[in-house]
Amino acid sequence: MDDRPHPSEPAAAAAAAPLDHATIRAIMVGILLAMFLSALEQTIVAPALPTIGRALADVENLSWVVTAYLLAATAATPLFGKLADIHGRRRMMLVAIVIFLIGSLACALAPSMPALIAARALQGIGGGGILPLAHTIIGDMVSPRERGRYQSYTSVMFMIASIAGPVLGGVLTDYVHWTTIFWINLPLGLLALWMTDRALRRLPRHDRPHRLDIAGATLMVAAALALMLAMAWGGTRYGWTSEPILALLGGSLALWLLFALRVATAPEPFLPLAILREPLVGAIAAAGFFSVGVITALSIVLPLYFELVLGFTPSGSGTALIVFLAAATAGSFAAGRLMVRTARYKRVPVVGLVLGMAMLIVLAARPSGLSLLDVCVLLTVGGVGLGVMYPVTTVIVQNAVRAHQLGTATGALNFARGLGGAIIVAAFAAILLGGLDLAGQGLTLERLHRGATQAGGDFAHLFRYVFAAGAVFLAAGLLAVLATEERPLRGPQQKVSAPPAAG
Repeated sequence: MDDRPHPSEPAAAAAAAPLDHATIRAIMVGILLAMFLSALEQTIVAPALPTIGRALADVENLSWVVTAYLLAATAATPLFGKLADIHGRRRMMLVAIVIFLIGSLACALAPSMPALIAARALQGIGGGGILPLAHTIIGDMVSPRERGRYQSYTSVMFMIASIAGPVLGGVLTDYVHWTTIFWINLPLGLLALWMTDRALRRLPRHDRPHRLDIAGATLMVAAALALMLAMAWGGTRYGWTSEPILALLGGSLALWLLFALRVATAPEPFLPLAILREPLVGAIAAAGFFSVGVITALSIVLPLYFELVLGFTPSGSGTALIVFLAAATAGSFAAGRLMVRTARYKRVPVVGLVLGMAMLIVLAARPSGLSLLDVCVLLTVGGVGLGVMYPVTTVIVQNAVRAHQLGTATGALNFARGLGGAIIVAAFAAILLGGLDLAGQGLTLERLHRGATQAGGDFAHLFRYVFAAGAVFLAAGLLAVLATEERPLRGPQQKVSAPPAAG
């Protein structure tokens, strides 16, 4: 990769002194609070959905309250990453938080279901910008060798939000009002805005006076939205061979081809060719696609598996899921420290993916007859293994690019991980619904119960295929990791080195 100095790159940024611990701590607190708000909104709404449906007299479109946020957040991720490389991290983080706050206010005041769905999409745009910007800011603060430790803190924040979201959402809905799940964002968001504005003023700047490739960004976002809608609706709302799904898939393919043409011909493409030609970035993005996608999908299907196959009570299912999330967080934390202490850091994701595959293979071989203790042991092993992929993929990608490309590369990685979650969730849903002849219907507990009754009540064989598919996805991620070059992680004041020339 080209390492020649750019004439517009400030010399001060290149020679910026390392930030002191107090400054790093202040920045981390601000961005972690912003990330907490973004992550919380992905889970806090779920317990309030029945109440929202009754209050707005629209139950049929309730799923869009969740889907609109996730789709908008995934689509906005690469856009904010690129904008951060052009206009600076601080400015774009403030923009993302403000959009999130405006979306939260619109959600709280929404008079109808369509208005709420539109407000959730706006909120998702802001939330989707916060995540890649936070990872990029960490990349600006510390060198790749030190970065894993700080990236692991973000995993802890996500675990806290994942556990606190449903609890807080249920309490606020039952004892106050459902709109308070959005009102609560305003004081917290304003605090995050104030803290972020103050702390990020001391962050080194690596932005450049380039223009945003609006045509390329539009094509990429539109292609991704069409693909994610097809994955969300295929096998649930519509059959896979139905006209709406085929139209979405065909449209997405056409848009991706147009995006590729735009990247090849634009003077300053949305995704720079220097990044796309970097094989390490592509391989690690693929590893993140499969590994984080499996984690996302498991967090959705595991509660169904616990109740329908193992017969756990709601408290038992919640305990097992918390064990999985806590183990993933512990794995993320451990990976951040291991990458600092070992030069052979590639062993960390290899061992992690092997542990995740081992958990899924055991569950596929014996899906029924497991006790809560058995499940917790398996989930601990697999969760620790899969959790390492969060900081590892981020650090490796950021280590491969120059400082002014951190936002674009990080946004692309987070986009790949989000897209992987959407596609693998759709694959798991297709296995479950297709096996019960429920294609074209939503993935709900009630429909699965009805389908199981008609099919003789045996869910174990369906989840056997789900877990086997998950193991295959992780194997693909493992191959991607094995194909990467293990470049030394840069320490303070070291620049990215160009990869060996081909041939």
